[in-house]
Amino acid sequence: MTPTPPTPPPTPSVADAECLALTWKLRRRGTLVLSVFALVWALAGASGTGSATDLVPVSIEVVALAVTAVAIYLGHRKDAAPSPRTVSLPENWARGVGVVNAVELAAVFAVIAASNASGRPELIPVGIALVVGLHFFPLARLYDQWQYRWTAALLTAVAVVGVVLVVAGLSAESVRIVVGLACAVVLWASAYHLAVKG
Repeated sequence: MTPTPPTPPPTPSVADAECLALTWKLRRRGTLVLSVFALVWALAGASGTGSATDLVPVSIEVVALAVTAVAIYLGHRKDAAPSPRTVSLPENWARGVGVVNAVELAAVFAVIAASNASGRPELIPVGIALVVGLHFFPLARLYDQWQYRWTAALLTAVAVVGVVLVVAGLSAESVRIVVGLACAVVLWASAYHLAVKG
């Protein structure tokens, strides 16, 4: 009796292939966006440590650039392991993301205007950290990236710590250092998780 040859694996459907491509695209885009904004936060934090020519801020900036570059490389390398799952996006997810980002941007400008108008510029990084943190809660659902929930929770916690530091009377520079560098670490951690785990 002749043995039957093994059945070849099923060819993925066009819909499956499109879903995989979208998952890969969102993974790359998310890694890039998270890394770049982490860099912005790190530079903001470094600006509170001294003048632009001092060794401490320059060292922070060099490390921040390196960490950002590695995260982007990991997220965009062609030999990256495939994501363990494909995203399942809700209907009109792109429109929802646009609305969330527009609200976030408006809230950031409102925080800056209100902080400056009240003579409390040290509240700017705290307020922005809160806004950015909160906007990750709906993004977790819209992008089907549930790890963004801990991104949201950690950034919100950083904002709370910033409020405590402001109330304790720390200088605007000290608040900027703590909030800026903490937000950078949270966003880098999210970028690396997305780049490596998908």
